[in-house]
Amino acid sequence: MCLGSGKRRVPGQLYILVSFVPWILYWVLTGFNVVLGVVLALVSSLAIVFIELFRRGLGLMYIATALYFVVAFMGVLVFGLNVFIERSGFLGYLALFIMAVTSIAIKQPFTFQVSKRDYPEVYWRDKLFISINNRIAFVWSSIFLINAFIYLLLKPPLSTVLSYAFVGIGIAFSVVYPLKAPARQYYKEFKEFDWRVEVDSKRSRGENEYDVIIVGAGIGGLTCGALLSKWGYRVLVLEQHYQVGGFCSSFARRGFVFNSGVEDVSGLWRNGPVTHLLNELGLRKEELFVRNSRRVVFRGRAIDVPDSVDGLVELLKEMFPEEKNSIDAFFSEAEKAYEECYKEVPLYGSPLPAELIVRVMGEKKLLDYPKEHPHFYDWINKTYRQKLDEYFKNEDLKALLCSLLGYIGSEPEKISAASALTASLSYFIYGGYYPRGGAQNFANTLKKFIEDHDGKVLLMHRVDKIIVDNGRAVGVRCRDKVFKAPIIVANANAKKVFLELVGEEHLDKNFVEYIKSLRMSPSAFMVFLGVDMDLSSYPTIIVDLDSEIHITINSNADPSLAPKGKASVTITTHANYHDFPERGTREYVEKKRKLAEEIIQKAEKVIPGLSKHIVVQDAATPKTFERYTSMPEGAIYSFDQSIDTKRPYFKTPVKGLYLVGASTFPGGGIEAVVISGTICANDINNWRHK
Repeated sequence: MCLGSGKRRVPGQLYILVSFVPWILYWVLTGFNVVLGVVLALVSSLAIVFIELFRRGLGLMYIATALYFVVAFMGVLVFGLNVFIERSGFLGYLALFIMAVTSIAIKQPFTFQVSKRDYPEVYWRDKLFISINNRIAFVWSSIFLINAFIYLLLKPPLSTVLSYAFVGIGIAFSVVYPLKAPARQYYKEFKEFDWRVEVDSKRSRGENEYDVIIVGAGIGGLTCGALLSKWGYRVLVLEQHYQVGGFCSSFARRGFVFNSGVEDVSGLWRNGPVTHLLNELGLRKEELFVRNSRRVVFRGRAIDVPDSVDGLVELLKEMFPEEKNSIDAFFSEAEKAYEECYKEVPLYGSPLPAELIVRVMGEKKLLDYPKEHPHFYDWINKTYRQKLDEYFKNEDLKALLCSLLGYIGSEPEKISAASALTASLSYFIYGGYYPRGGAQNFANTLKKFIEDHDGKVLLMHRVDKIIVDNGRAVGVRCRDKVFKAPIIVANANAKKVFLELVGEEHLDKNFVEYIKSLRMSPSAFMVFLGVDMDLSSYPTIIVDLDSEIHITINSNADPSLAPKGKASVTITTHANYHDFPERGTREYVEKKRKLAEEIIQKAEKVIPGLSKHIVVQDAATPKTFERYTSMPEGAIYSFDQSIDTKRPYFKTPVKGLYLVGASTFPGGGIEAVVISGTICANDINNWRHK
């Protein structure tokens, strides 16, 4: 049964045999010089054409076969040309060769019609699927030509045996190649990185020796460390800052608590990777996160976003009645695609990229991926702009559905629809969550888990060098201290990891150039305000599309983040690192002050009187983020997240050195870095739980 079709169909491989029935009858019977072979071949070929016309599946092979036998019938029975009987092998295979070459030339390989019977429609536009069919058609055209010459130059039974042998080769290739080709396509580059380093967690260790050393205590590294420590590995985490978390951290000013970046976390629905992590560690979601309320300001209108996707659909249908049916269809497909994306989470804690599907689940699983994830696969192969244009005409509706693309940092025409679905649209489907007690609380909880399971987290320990010996990571150096481990996990930007901590001398020149070429993501400018106002009537998050600012009232998610009757407010806007002078200069201070005033004025249009109630004020520029996180250019998502950027693999050219965090798959954001940490931990543990 083909997905997406309510009809039972003959499987493709069996249908190949059915489509060759006229030729089998022709060759077998004309081998005995029987005219009946031409007649039966014509009748059966016309029957197949009739059936395919009824099914609307008529392909070039069926047409070419029928035409050949019409000509053969006329030639033998009308004009008495016995050549169609005497040279049936040569003429038949020559006709098939011409048909096959023609199908390739017009970019409709004859194998495509057969393949469509085994694969749902989502495959049919896929470039790799089309390429595979072209190659199979080319192999068959070669076999048809070879067999034509065999029958021209040789006599039975040798010609018969050899032709059948080549047909057997073609069938075997047609069966095996579609299985191997996708795996080879996605795994061939990763294969050279797919080393294994076995860790014996029961071995005796020397002083400052561990099973795994994690460089950097962002959420990706802490996730990896927490899972590994639970599974019995001795883990050391080294962090340059005085607290863990990276962008997932908090600070206090006179009783007001602010987050340095993380305010809206996805992946906390029933099948989400963050939920899976919490369950794996025995932590309670309710104690660590609270669901955000949300408002979008668009064209002067304040739109309160319902907390269910059904409510949102009804609201949008009221706002855009002419798009009513399209809104229903869009969100129905989006929900299905989203669910499909996370099918593997119960097994491995995260979705897997193509190369890991091959590595962990096998070649057949990759081949079946589009069939098992038909809706999500369609989102993978389109930009978000294409997906919106596919459903909607109203540009205002499209703009509203792009309101959270700031969480990706790129435009709809430059990001895949799949990225928009998982990192933006998902907040409308399953909601986003605020870290209860502030972002630091979540990071500290993971730190405590590691320490409670015999791991060690050392703060104010900046790693100066990852020690590489004969192409293998063996330890790290922090000033005058050396820590050793067979596995190093770098939770830092890949440029810093490879160009500074590892060193270009240990890396291939082409790899170094690739790393240098990676563009950083946008950064942000943030203003932190403690105000003596009761803002509890507002939602936690306000996305002002008109002014291009993002307001978070932290104390609405958790009242403990501000003194009673007051509010902790964060205002964020995108910023370019290169627009800011050097820190500490008069120009830098003035730029920071002026920009803070500007976005406070913008926020005041949404929260009237805000500027008159400020009791605490601070701000952070891209250079602030660079200073505290060591992220180049203060990039909040590490590298650019558009379809133009290919992130480095989580396994590196240095054996024993892993990469986690926003630099690698799947990118920036708490859910994304949790996925990266989960994948890394699973790979270190050889994809088995202890």
